[in-house]
Amino acid sequence: MSESEESGNESDEATPAEVVEVVGKTGMHGEAMQVKARVLQGSDKGRILTRNAVGPVREGDIVMLMETAREAKSLSSPI
Repeated sequence: MSESEESGNESDEATPAEVVEVVGKTGMHGEAMQVKARVLQGSDKGRILTRNAVGPVREGDIVMLMETAREAKSLSSPI
C-alpha cells in the first residue's frame, strides 16, 4: 500500500468547486439542494456543473466534489 492509501485521507482526491447558483430543492422530501458549481482546480477548471448537495448550501460556498464527470438531471417544473 502507498502512504496515501494507508492514511485514509480521501480529501486529496476531491476537487473544490464554488457554488454560483442555487437552482432549487430536490429529493423526496426536499432534503437536497440542486446547485450549479464552477470547478476551481484540475482538468475541468472553469467548467460549471449541476450537482445535488445535501445540507445547507448558499451561493459563494465551496463544495468538495469527489468527481467532476457526472452531472445531476435538471429539475422539472411541476405540472
